Amino acid sequence: MLEPHGDQIRIDDVRELRRDLHMRPFEADRRVYLIFDAHLLNAEAADSLLKDLEEPPAYAIVVLAADELGPIPETIRSRCQLVPFQRLSERAIRAEAERLAPGVSPEELTAVARVAAGRLDRVARLLDPDAARRRDELLAVGRSVYLDQAFDPATAAQAMTALAAERGAEARAAAEDAIAGRELPEREAEQHVRRAERGAEREEILLALEELAAWYRDLVVVAAGAERAVVHYDRLAELAEDATPERMLGAEQAAEVVRDTWRTVEEFNVTPALALEAMLVRARRALAVASAG
Repeated sequence: MLEPHGDQIRIDDVRELRRDLHMRPFEADRRVYLIFDAHLLNAEAADSLLKDLEEPPAYAIVVLAADELGPIPETIRSRCQLVPFQRLSERAIRAEAERLAPGVSPEELTAVARVAAGRLDRVARLLDPDAARRRDELLAVGRSVYLDQAFDPATAAQAMTALAAERGAEARAAAEDAIAGRELPEREAEQHVRRAERGAEREEILLALEELAAWYRDLVVVAAGAERAVVHYDRLAELAEDATPERMLGAEQAAEVVRDTWRTVEEFNVTPALALEAMLVRARRALAVASAG
């Protein structure tokens, strides 16, 4: 089993794995190697692994587990069989939300189940009061794109990154508590907490983008008279107020702009603030043009 040290998997770790890989098993028919957080392979480590992924020994099975595909070089991906994991059903997510918060209203349970988008790890976060407040502030930004005549994309992008930084600070504090009793070198400890912080910030931004895309999609859905299909089920009153026929086309275009930004942030190493500002400029333009037309 191979895991990252700090924020990377380095070439020395892969070299050690490769030495073991070419030793035939004495008892079992197979040797199985698990590489966790494969998206953290640095360039040298990835290059070192290529030959054995292309022509592994007949007895060897190498499994790479990754949170995201974007950072993994194409040369690695092309030599692997992709096994994606499907998200859970709305019913399963709703049952978990109800277990964690039995007193929550049916409307809020539905909203949590749909906003979680099939991911169990998001349920507890969406039910957390701080996360709920961040969601309120995010949706206020999403609405200001088309409601605020003095809307400023740069300021709105800063508000979104500030929310992500807040979530990152929470993750950093949790990581510091988790390693408090471990005797780690100072540099390795700092790498561990920095990685937790950056990962949480990035995850918060991706979650925010999914939610914004769902909000603009909900405007289209409500304007079309299909209220039962909305994601933000606990915000039907606001959606009914905002979802005018004139706004439908712009909302559809804005949803696609946000989804495109999600793909960019998920796959590439981009500066979030700049990506968010560019997205908000495009979303504002789409909604303004469609409303004017």
